[in-house]
Amino acid sequence: MKWVLMFCLLVLSAPVLANTDSTAFLGIPAIVYNGNDNGGEYSVTIQILAIMTVLSILPSLLIMMTSFTRIIVVLAILRQAIGLQQTPSNQILLGLALFLSLFVMTPIFHQVNVTALQPYLAEEITPLEAAERALVPMHNFMLNQTRENDLGLFVRLSGREDIASAEETPIHILIPAFITSELKTAFQIGFLLFIPFLIIDLVVASILMAMGMMMLSPIIISLPFKIMLFVLIDGWALVMGTLANSFVVT
Repeated sequence: MKWVLMFCLLVLSAPVLANTDSTAFLGIPAIVYNGNDNGGEYSVTIQILAIMTVLSILPSLLIMMTSFTRIIVVLAILRQAIGLQQTPSNQILLGLALFLSLFVMTPIFHQVNVTALQPYLAEEITPLEAAERALVPMHNFMLNQTRENDLGLFVRLSGREDIASAEETPIHILIPAFITSELKTAFQIGFLLFIPFLIIDLVVASILMAMGMMMLSPIIISLPFKIMLFVLIDGWALVMGTLANSFVVT
């Protein structure tokens, strides 16, 4: 994880590195060609390699270490509860989850920028020290969202007996415990969202059954009422506000 953050710091420090004269650091030969008259070589910069590496693991970091998991699971359950299979589309749900995650994680990213990135760009600390500082706010954020029983489970599974407190939990143990807690919390919120829509389905099904209209699907009749209810109570604002307030950010 520290090496990943070091790659991120290298990418973000591109303007600083570009102003230096150390071409040996910025470029390494990629393809060497020889012709009849002259030869040469194509080079690829270290920063391009860092960018490609970060982009390949960025989705995993986004899902595993931020608020994204809880938000996208709740939104997916909400869509299922309303009864809309493809509306909003997956792209819209992912966009909502992404930007709400950025909103929630902004204080954490600000701490990383102040304590790790800016001192590194100012050449006040080494890349390894910057990575260690950047991990501290992320570690605190995940620890605040993680249940003690989930954390204890993975500590026991790891066989570590030298962890005296939750703050000493290594990042490779904290991440799976954090994901487990996030999924549990997301399903709890989704259950509460499901109840009012389930009641509407039951009422509509009972009415149709009493009228003898057993061949008519209750979902067709209840869907407009569920949409109307969700709009009247300003459901999207309530859901977004509840998700944002459900995270403990210090």
